[in-house]
Amino acid sequence: MRLIEVEFEPLLEPIPPRVGGLLADAQQRLDALDDRTRVEIPAFVPCNFEMVYLALAQIAAQQMAPGHRFIEWGSGMGVVTCLASLLGFDAVGIEIEPRLVGIANELAREHHIDVEFSCGSFLPEGVVPRVDWADGVAWLSTDGVSGYDELGLDPDDFDLVFAYPWPGEEQVLFDVFKEVAATGALLLTYHGLEGVKLHRKMRGRR
Repeated sequence: MRLIEVEFEPLLEPIPPRVGGLLADAQQRLDALDDRTRVEIPAFVPCNFEMVYLALAQIAAQQMAPGHRFIEWGSGMGVVTCLASLLGFDAVGIEIEPRLVGIANELAREHHIDVEFSCGSFLPEGVVPRVDWADGVAWLSTDGVSGYDELGLDPDDFDLVFAYPWPGEEQVLFDVFKEVAATGALLLTYHGLEGVKLHRKMRGRR
């Protein structure tokens, strides 16, 4: 199996009012996190939600994914999972930090968004990737039970995966996706100043 990069540009259109309201609420909740929470969850760094929304909107508009099942690996406060749901995806998220899962559930409930969050690891049982450390922090946690059991789904059940890899762990994430995702599935990743990247899992070797 191999990954190929898919050339695409995020959709260029105004952010819809409902999405804008969700993002404003999410920012308020982010600002309200106390210092202790920020220290205890150092790997929680939100992405550019507007950029990711426009990328998801383009994928949806062009029907680039083979189906409508979406999962966010490391879903944090659940914002991207909620955005995917608003775009018509059957969206779920897996997050290892219980406090963030609680915030995600509150956010979705208050905005009447139909999503599901599982508290656990997005790494399936038996998958132990090589983990790089940056500044003493490993974004890709190998601790915790698999989050798929609570969802009643497997990693290869999804058509589109989103993740924000910690610096230095991009290739680790790509390797995990290549190992566990379904053939034809898409991986959308956010890379800070580099923006978003889109890859598809294909058969063959290159």
